Amino acid sequence: MNPTPAANPLLDLTGLPRFDAIRPEHITPALDALLADADTALERATSAAVPADYDALSAVLDVATERLARAWGAVGHLNAVADTPALRAAYTDNLSRVVDFHTRAGADERLFAKYKAVLADPRSAALTAPRRRALTNALRDFKLSGAELEGAARLRHAQLQDEQAELGQRFSEHVLDATDGFSCIASDVELAGVPDDVQQAARNAAQAEGLAGHKLTLHAPCFVPVMQYAHDRALRQRLYRAYTTRASEFGPAELDNSGVMRELLALRQEEAGLLGYASPAELSLVPKMASSPAQVIEFLEDLGRRARPGALRDLAELREFARETLGLPDLQAWDIAYASQRLKEQRYAFSEQEVKQYFTEPKVLEGLFHIVETVFEVRIRPDAAPVWHPSVRFFRVERDDPQGAGAPQLVGQFYLDLFARPGKRPGAWMDDVRDRWLRPEGQLQTPVAHLVCNFAEPVVVDGVARPALLTHDDVTTLFHEFGHGLQLMLTQIDDIGVSGISGVEWDAVELPSQFMENFCWEWDVVKHLTAHVDTGAPLPRALFDRMLAAKNFHSGLDTLRQVELSLIDMRLHTEPGAQDRIAQLLAEVRAQVAVLKSPAFNRPLNTFSHIFAGGYAAGYYSYKWAEVLSADAWSAFEESADGASGVLNVETGRRLRQSVFETGGSRSTMDSFKAFRGREPRIDALLRHQGLA
Repeated sequence: MNPTPAANPLLDLTGLPRFDAIRPEHITPALDALLADADTALERATSAAVPADYDALSAVLDVATERLARAWGAVGHLNAVADTPALRAAYTDNLSRVVDFHTRAGADERLFAKYKAVLADPRSAALTAPRRRALTNALRDFKLSGAELEGAARLRHAQLQDEQAELGQRFSEHVLDATDGFSCIASDVELAGVPDDVQQAARNAAQAEGLAGHKLTLHAPCFVPVMQYAHDRALRQRLYRAYTTRASEFGPAELDNSGVMRELLALRQEEAGLLGYASPAELSLVPKMASSPAQVIEFLEDLGRRARPGALRDLAELREFARETLGLPDLQAWDIAYASQRLKEQRYAFSEQEVKQYFTEPKVLEGLFHIVETVFEVRIRPDAAPVWHPSVRFFRVERDDPQGAGAPQLVGQFYLDLFARPGKRPGAWMDDVRDRWLRPEGQLQTPVAHLVCNFAEPVVVDGVARPALLTHDDVTTLFHEFGHGLQLMLTQIDDIGVSGISGVEWDAVELPSQFMENFCWEWDVVKHLTAHVDTGAPLPRALFDRMLAAKNFHSGLDTLRQVELSLIDMRLHTEPGAQDRIAQLLAEVRAQVAVLKSPAFNRPLNTFSHIFAGGYAAGYYSYKWAEVLSADAWSAFEESADGASGVLNVETGRRLRQSVFETGGSRSTMDSFKAFRGREPRIDALLRHQGLA
C-alpha cells in the first residue's frame, strides 16, 4: 500500500511542512511515492498526450517536481539543523535517488525537444517576458545538464551528478562532525579576559555533563570570543590549531576532506569536458553575470591591488601594537583576533562586548522588522507553524489591500532559527521552503523562507533567563540573511522558474543581503535596535560614533582575505590538474595576495563548504562582485536621506522593491539594477564605504 499524507507527513503538501512530525522512517516511503509520481509525470509530459504548450507542460511536470522538491527540501533542511545518525542515514540513502531523477529529467532529449518546440511556436511571442525568460533559462539548463550528450557520454554525465552530490554531502558531514567532535575544559584562570556571558555559557555546558570548569567548543559563539578576548596565549593557540585543522589529515582519518576535495575537483573537470567547456569555471559562469574566468580574475586582482596598501598599513600597526603594548614580538596567527580586538579597544575606546550589552535579540528583531515594514511597505506579524526546535519562531509578511477595502494580503512567511546547538550546521543561511507560484490549478502559492543563524543562545544566570545578546557582527549577519529572505518573499513574479531568487544570476544573488547590512551602520537606525540588557537604555551616541569610526578597521586585511579565497576558488576550477596541486595553488595565491602568513598546518580549504558543498564552486567571487552592486544601491538611499526619515526613505525603498526585489529572476540583474539606478553599477561606492578610495 502507498503511504497516505495522514500517515506520512512528508506527503502532506497541502500547507506548511509538519516539521514536528517528520521522522527518519518517513523519508524512504515518501520518496518512493514522490519519485514514482515524478517519473510518471515525466513520461506523460514527453508523450503525445501533452502538447508543446507551456501551461500544459507545467500542469503535468512542474506540479509533480515541485512536490518532490518541497518534501526533499524539508528533509535536507532537517539534515542541516537537526542532524541525528538516523536522519543522516536516511538522507544519504535517498540523496542519489533524487539526484538521479533530476539528472534524467534535466537531460531528457524528449523533454528538451518539447521545450524547444514551445519557444519556436509563433504563439510564444505572446508569452509574458518572465515566462519567456523562464523558457530561455530552461533550454540553457538542458544543455548544461547534458541533454545534447549521447551514448556513453550521457551515462557518464549522469554518474558524475550522483558522485558529486554524494561527495558534497560527505564533505559537509565531515565539517559538522569535526566541529562537533572537539571540546576541551578550561579553568577560570585560562579564561581570564573572556566576557562573562561566554564564560557562563561554557560553565553551563560543562555542568550539563557533570564536569567542573568550562566546556569550550569550536562553534562560533564560543570560539570567536575566546580567540578575541582570552589573555591565555596557549589556550588561543590550542583552539586555533583545532579550528584550522578540522576535517584534515591532522584529525581522524575518517573525517579528512583532503581526498574528497581531490575527487570533487577531478569530477568537475571531467563534467566540464563532457559538456564542451575548458574548465569547471567556464561551465559555472554560463548562467552568471561575469563573462569569463579571466574577467573574474582581473576583477579580483584589481580589487586586491587597491586593498593592498591599506592591508600593509593595517598589519604594520598591528605588529607594532602587539610588540609595544602586548609584549608579543612574534605575532602569530592565533594572536591576530586578540591583538586586533585590543587595538580596536585602545584606538576607539570600546569593545564588542560593551556594545553587545545593548543588542538584545528581542530589541534587534523589533528594530529590523520596523525597518523592513517602513522601507518596503509591509507588515510582519507572528504566525504559527510546526517547528523542529522549541527556539524556532514563525512569522508572516503582509501588505495592505491596494484598494484599501479588504483584509491585508499575505506576501510571504518565514521561519527564524537563530541559535547554535549540536547537530546544527555552522554558519548562517537563507533557504526556500516554497516559492511564489500561480499554480496551474489556479491558486496563488505564497513564498516561505528559512532564516538560519548560529548565535549564542540566551543564558541563565543565578536562575534567571537573560535575553540573548548579539554582537554587532551578529546583527549584521541577521540583516544579511533577511535580505536574502526579502528577495524570496517580496517577489511578484508568478512563474516558478524565475520568481524570488530562482533564475537570479549566482554572482548577483548577494545584492539584497549585502544591501541590508548597511542599515546596521546608520545612527537613526541603530538607536532603535538597542536597549541595554540591564537598564534598557539605548546605545549612547558617543559609543556608536566610536563604532562607526572603527567600521573600516582592518578593511584592507579583510578585503584581501576575501580576494584570496575567491582567487583560490577560481584557480582550482580553471587550471587543468588542479586536484593534484591544491596545496601548491593555495601557496601561490597566498604569496600573491596575502600579507599575513598562515601556519603550515592551516587547512582552510578542508572546511571551505561554500565551494565544496554549498553551490559556490567557481563562484565565491560573487560576494565581492555583488558588493559593488549593493554598495551602489545603498548610495541611492544616502542620496535621498532627509531630516525626517533619514535613510528609511519610502520612495527609494519602493523603487528598489519594485525594480529589484519584486522582479526576481524574471530579467537580468543588470536590467533590474539599471531600472533602479538609471545606470550601470560603479565600484566607487564600495571603495568609499570600505575606506579604500
